[in-house]
This record gives sequence, C-alpha cells and structure tokens, in this order.
Amino acid sequence: MSSNCPDSDATDSTMTPNQQWSSVSKHVVNSYVEANNAVLAAMGLTTSSGAEGPTADGEPETVETPVVEVAYSDEAWIMERSTDSYDDLGVGDYVRFTKPIAETDVSAFAQVSGDTNRLHLSDEFATDTQFGGRIAHGTLVAGTISAALARFPGLTIYLSQDLEFQAPVEIGETVTAACEIVEGLGDTRYRLHTTVENADGTTVIDGEAVVVIDEQPDS
Repeated sequence: MSSNCPDSDATDSTMTPNQQWSSVSKHVVNSYVEANNAVLAAMGLTTSSGAEGPTADGEPETVETPVVEVAYSDEAWIMERSTDSYDDLGVGDYVRFTKPIAETDVSAFAQVSGDTNRLHLSDEFATDTQFGGRIAHGTLVAGTISAALARFPGLTIYLSQDLEFQAPVEIGETVTAACEIVEGLGDTRYRLHTTVENADGTTVIDGEAVVVIDEQPDS
C-alpha cells in the first residue's frame, strides 16, 4: 500500500482547510481501497464498484468496494458423503472433505485472522523451531472440519467444537476432514466425531462437534 501522494495532489497553503481535509481524505480512501484489494487478491477474490468516497472538492466519488465472490467448489477439492438425502440422515452417516493446504491459504488466513506468527510465515524463523520449517495454522487446518460439516445434506449450524491438535501440517500437504454422526440429540441436533488426517493417514486433529442440521430452505 502506497502512502506517498503525487505532487499534483499535494496540499499547499493556498487551499482552504476544507479543501486540505478533502485532499487528504481522498488519499486515505484510495489507500484503504488498495489495501482491501490486495487482501482480496491474495484470497483469489474479486471486487466490484459501488461505494462513494469524498473527492478533492468534497463531492461524493464512486470508488471500488470489495464485494466477495466465493467459488463453491474447486477442482482440487474432493467430497464424499454417505447419503445425499436429508430425510435419511442419521447415526453413522458421514462426510469426508479433502483439500490441499496451499501457500495462498496460509497467507490469506494470516491476513484475515491477524495471526502473523512467524512460525507460519517466515522460513528463516521456522527453520530454527522444533518443526524445522513453516507449518500451517492449526485453526486453518481445523477449518476443513467446518467445510466437511457444510456438506451434509441440509443446512448445518455449529453449536460447539472440541479440538485436540496431534501433529503439524506442512504447507502444501493435502488433508482430509471426516465428520461422522455418532448420536442424535433430538430437535435436529447431532453429536459428531471429527478428525483431520494428512495424506499418510496420520491423525493431525481429533475432536467432537455438536451441530444442528436443518432442512435446506426452498430458495
């Protein structure tokens, strides 16, 4: 993000206080937009226009505003589930969701969450740790459990999640989250066993979730 103002837009002593404020505000807005666009670009998202910001004369100006467009699937993602029918859902049904934990995932997660621990971002720093190199954020990897839950037939709503982190995940590794219904709690609530495994079959996260799975709305 650039903080330098072009000479042609610089404030000077001939401007009124309102004009000076407007000029500075314009640069602040533009810098804010640049920063948001950079974050969205790192996440592979796009923006569209529509918001208004101040111009040098104080009048509204249309500027780029981030409007997120998220892909609902990716060729690198794999999903398997025991049933496609909400009415048949019950104990023993499961979803498995597989995806690689890419460099872009780690960068975007650090930016969005604010977790900039150098263990995840700095090769030089991470090499000297017990892991011998960078690893993915644990909560980023655990997010694949949420992705699996979202793929049960119906509308899944989280109520609680317990997690035990058992092994690190290196950046670039492919993981599989598995969620299996182990108990019906009534009123469309379920208890599930949740795990994440790496490509070698090693369990990296073990846990338990309680969710509501409602029927999908018609719209």
